Amino acid sequence: MNVVAVRLVSLLVGFICGSVLLLTGCAPPPDEGVLALVNGRPITQTDFDTRWGELAEATRARYEKEGGKRLFLDELITRELLMQEARKLGLDQNDVIRDRALRYKEQLILDELLKDRIKAKVELTKEELDAFYEKHAHELLTPLKVRVWQMLLPNVSAAKDLEHQVNQGGDFAKFAQRYSIDGKTKANGGDLGPYHQGLVIPEVDAVIHTLKPDMISAPIKTEAGYYLVKITPLDKEIIQADVAVRERLRQELLNEKRRKRFDGVIADIRAKAVIRLADASRYVTDDVRAR
Repeated sequence: MNVVAVRLVSLLVGFICGSVLLLTGCAPPPDEGVLALVNGRPITQTDFDTRWGELAEATRARYEKEGGKRLFLDELITRELLMQEARKLGLDQNDVIRDRALRYKEQLILDELLKDRIKAKVELTKEELDAFYEKHAHELLTPLKVRVWQMLLPNVSAAKDLEHQVNQGGDFAKFAQRYSIDGKTKANGGDLGPYHQGLVIPEVDAVIHTLKPDMISAPIKTEAGYYLVKITPLDKEIIQADVAVRERLRQELLNEKRRKRFDGVIADIRAKAVIRLADASRYVTDDVRAR
């Protein structure tokens, strides 16, 4: 077969293939790495992976639960359609939007600078955390995680009698409501709530640490009269709440430490700079003084 014949056969094959594609409505396969074409604009695998990787862990989990990456791709397509519509309206040329975009870009640059300057991970030592917890002891449960109950009796014979009745199965709270002379706790059956430092007078506090849960003390002599006290286990909800408070305090201390390191970086940069306030700055100064 001569060269002319070969070329004629090639052209004929190409014509037939093109005709088949037109008749069947098929299109050539998209370029490798392109997940979708939106009015001719591609969404690539790289675009998708970048945006997927930028999602917060909780957001990614929601997508995986509700529709996975297919749902996310649909939303990227919708986003691209909206961006195309915005460009048609000229919003990408809007001066206000451009200014906002510039400020956002500046913030990203500053964030990256500070991330570079504050390279070391901020951590808390056990000593720092314990000292902070001690400072906020009034908000926290002590290691003795119990609820405290007490009743105050006028004399030792009454106290011993009620001690005996409780040990025989009597209801401590009902006896406290009926017989206690402590006006502050009488109405609620002697319930003082979760134990914490300073909850009770020293004489009672010393005995509390010797008791076992649901055990009633012997009469405790004080200037006010004779106390009977018992402890009970705390509800799980109260213990969980205490864990949450401790975590909140830990984060508070951690943020404070980060803030100090940040302030140190800023102070170092300012110390090396030459800053001169212009005359116009007096208007700002006057405004501050007016407040």
